[in-house]
Amino acid sequence: MTTAPVRVGLVGAGTWAARMHAPMLAAGPETVLSGVWSRRGDAAGALAAAHGVPAAPTFADLLRECEAVAFAVPPDIQAALAAQAARAGRPVLLEKPVALDLDSARRLADVVGESGVVSQVVFTKRYHARTRAFLAAAGGFDADGARACYLHGGFLGGPFATGWRLTHGALFDLGPHLLDLLDAALGPIVDVRAAGRRSRWTELTCVHRSGAVSQASLSGGVAVPRVVTTVELFGAAGTLAYDTAGMDHDECWPVVRAEFAEAVRTGRPHPLDVHRGLMIQELLARAAADPALRD
Repeated sequence: MTTAPVRVGLVGAGTWAARMHAPMLAAGPETVLSGVWSRRGDAAGALAAAHGVPAAPTFADLLRECEAVAFAVPPDIQAALAAQAARAGRPVLLEKPVALDLDSARRLADVVGESGVVSQVVFTKRYHARTRAFLAAAGGFDADGARACYLHGGFLGGPFATGWRLTHGALFDLGPHLLDLLDAALGPIVDVRAAGRRSRWTELTCVHRSGAVSQASLSGGVAVPRVVTTVELFGAAGTLAYDTAGMDHDECWPVVRAEFAEAVRTGRPHPLDVHRGLMIQELLARAAADPALRD
């Protein structure tokens, strides 16, 4: 007997919903896209039609027609609607950051926990085989420190140079990825400091429980020929490097889909769940409050 695919409703009809979420969920076989809802009804209708599914008139209608919900909307909207979905008993597939402020992230995590539904956060690179091989190797590497960066020019223009990304800068957009990777590679981050400018270049210094210290450079406003994402660990035994150059991120989406469907069907928590997202949100809040970080 085969397991029926999970019917997932999609909230959002913008660039990321059209490029990633809708095609990923519709491709199956572990999921089917059951419908689309957005505050912009025309955009929801167009995206739904492109995948041969209905556009839900309201969010409540979407919840009635799905088993789980995926979100591709700004973090503040996600936090509020995902809490409603969890209260309705629907597992949630979340984007990072899970919210725009720490209180909202805590409320969402509490609701998910109280509702007993599974959750999963799309820390994109964590679903790629190259990343998983690096983190497995990092588990046996005695590191004293690390340097990392996530740099691109997406905030200089284009579909992602809008809204919350420009307001909150690379710390909230790119920071969750590097903080998650550094925490996974070097052990829990117990302190983080920030300096620089939110809108231009942000530098993070993280202290890990192991005693290791890592630094991360973040910018969405530099004219580089390609996205640069690297992590390099340093220790007495040498170095261990991770670089996403040439990485095909399309290889991540089937893994995201399969692991979310498995979590939904088994009820087993995913390691990259809302509580992981909350831990990252706590680090973001601490970094954002550093007086050395300017607008």
